[in-house]
Amino acid sequence: MKNENETPEFWEKTFVQKQEMWGFEPSNSAVLARDFFVQQGVENMLIPGIGYGKNAAIFRAAGIKVTGIEISKTAIEMAGKRYGNDLKIYYGSVTEMPFDEEQYDGIFCYALIHLLSSNERKKLIQDCYNQLSLNGYMIFTVISKTAPTYGQGKFISKDRYEIFEGVNMFFYDEESVKAEFGKAGLIEIINITENFPFFFIKCRKGA
Repeated sequence: MKNENETPEFWEKTFVQKQEMWGFEPSNSAVLARDFFVQQGVENMLIPGIGYGKNAAIFRAAGIKVTGIEISKTAIEMAGKRYGNDLKIYYGSVTEMPFDEEQYDGIFCYALIHLLSSNERKKLIQDCYNQLSLNGYMIFTVISKTAPTYGQGKFISKDRYEIFEGVNMFFYDEESVKAEFGKAGLIEIINITENFPFFFIKCRKGA
């Protein structure tokens, strides 16, 4: 049985009610990822869970072609109003990847994977890794166990809680980051602050 925050209905309702709830300023992680991707010569990238495109503009401004995946039709329509037909977004859940056979130089997945179950997290990491070109990089940002919300709400399983109705969240520490990303080319774990303490996880697809 799926958790509510893994269904289209939850996110559709959220975007319908709250619209551009996160504004359009890029996240700290997106700025860091943009700088890194530019340094590495990334030309085309995928953003699973792109939402209404909050973090897309900073990459596009750097000359990187962006493709997205999004579970909310309303969010896709909002992105369309801002970017026109110039930004391709696949409609569906990231758990249904892949949506194309494209190989991407870079993948940026912001504050999404910690909303998934253990099996879905494993599948997303593998699916993203599979769509990386050789020597490509993928970056995930995940919430840390040092966040004040850790341990709050209803206990679901180890380090996973329903922090409020409809939102189930897995909280990472360095050990769980290494356990889940270790076989996906993990090269660096950085502490970064968004609205909560996050880990900024870099992986590279080697030969």
